[in-house]
Amino acid sequence: MTDTVNEPTSTGNLDRYGSAELPWSRARDVLVADTPTADLTFFVATTRPDGRPHSAGVGAVWVDDALYFTSGPGTRKARNLAANPACSVSVRLRGVDLVLEGDAHRVTDATTLDRLVAVYRTGGWPAEVDGDALTAPYSAPSAGPAPWHLYRLTLRRAVGVATAEPHGATRWDFTG
Repeated sequence: MTDTVNEPTSTGNLDRYGSAELPWSRARDVLVADTPTADLTFFVATTRPDGRPHSAGVGAVWVDDALYFTSGPGTRKARNLAANPACSVSVRLRGVDLVLEGDAHRVTDATTLDRLVAVYRTGGWPAEVDGDALTAPYSAPSAGPAPWHLYRLTLRRAVGVATAEPHGATRWDFTG
């Protein structure tokens, strides 16, 4: 894994009150600083095969300029992602509400799994690599039973709405 900076290719000011566009660095820097140690709740939204939406909490971390999350292979969200990787992930950060959109794909390479297990451990989750998945003595009930698959979101678009000064609302587009 490389430590690259995924910069937007275009932006759009969504603010209706005259505030300037928010820089992508505002949201990204909070993700870097607060995951995995802050108490953040991430929700992934997927699409069921019949087109109905599904949303569930996930254990997510921002590492090397990408969002990663876990899910058991038998969960609705994992089955939805296997059929259609398009999804969004929402989180309330310090000073900005953020929605990340893109495609989530399973990660199975040992180097990335080892790196992410180390990050999850710094946040207090005692995860371990087991083959091409993660295990631990516990996880959130919404993750399903172990082992848990690791997913990486390929970022296509993000929308941020500032909840603290300076206010504003911005759309960032990425090439992914």
